[in-house]
Amino acid sequence: MTQSRDEFAIIQRYFCDLTGQDGVVAGIGDDAAVLAIDAVPQLVMACDTLVASTHFPQRASPAQIATRALCVNLSDMAAMGAKPKWFTLALTLPPELASQSWLQDFSRGLAQIADRYNVALVGGDTTAGPLSVTVTLLGEVPNGASLLRSGAAPGEHIYVSGTLGDGAAALDYLITGSDTGAEVNQRLEEHFYCPQPQIELGLGLRDFATACIDISDGLVADLGHICEASQLRAQINTEKLPIHPDLGQFPDSQVLQWALTGGDDYQLCFTIPENCTDDFAKWAQSMRIPVSAIGKLVALDAHQPVVEIDGRPAPVDKGGYNHFR
Repeated sequence: MTQSRDEFAIIQRYFCDLTGQDGVVAGIGDDAAVLAIDAVPQLVMACDTLVASTHFPQRASPAQIATRALCVNLSDMAAMGAKPKWFTLALTLPPELASQSWLQDFSRGLAQIADRYNVALVGGDTTAGPLSVTVTLLGEVPNGASLLRSGAAPGEHIYVSGTLGDGAAALDYLITGSDTGAEVNQRLEEHFYCPQPQIELGLGLRDFATACIDISDGLVADLGHICEASQLRAQINTEKLPIHPDLGQFPDSQVLQWALTGGDDYQLCFTIPENCTDDFAKWAQSMRIPVSAIGKLVALDAHQPVVEIDGRPAPVDKGGYNHFR
């Protein structure tokens, strides 16, 4: 009974304040949440689990773990063109971490992102065990307007947002502790623990894009998912890949590999029809959202991989992170 009381005390003290957003009829405190949704929108749901030493270093602070856990789920909402609304949290903690200071820091990081993107915590679970965090995020999208991987067509242009390779560079810095300069180190660390979900872009893409995915496992692997779902082949021009100037201090071959196959960028990769590119460019410029056209989609040749890089085949199973490889 003591363990049960402690569990409920943790929820009441550190997480109940995160439940007060529009649409929450009954949040934390009952056996399940009750959420009010309009009759027209469709519900979109995404779930990610982050495990210590696999998705973040053991030395990561509680706030860093919390911000990363929520941000990577928000990125999935962006890729679907959905407006994020609510989330649940399943937190597994070793007994030695279940302290007031750890939980306060974790809750503070969670609240920072929840407030920024106006999402509410509506339930979950806490348990003892090896450190892991599971976030399930729910959002809304107008009926039939969600961005799927299967909607692309031949001749469409392939775009990415932001810059590529930052996630892999950040992981390299966190693992090796390489000295790339204080400002660069800080930017890379912030990118890893608090990636910026492209929510605004995702919502706007509903008017332009035919397919979309967020770049979590690497450009080649994730773009390959669009190609496989749409039965097309992607042709990438590496000269058009957007790279942050901070990565200029690394060898060109390393940066290119990071941009193509490194994970944790959490930018969007999407496809735009030829007759929409001008309007899309004007919209992106007006919103001050950096985007880059990096290639085109062509008909699928059954004898070739679904992704080509500078005219050479790029097997998608050679790129991206795979938990069971």
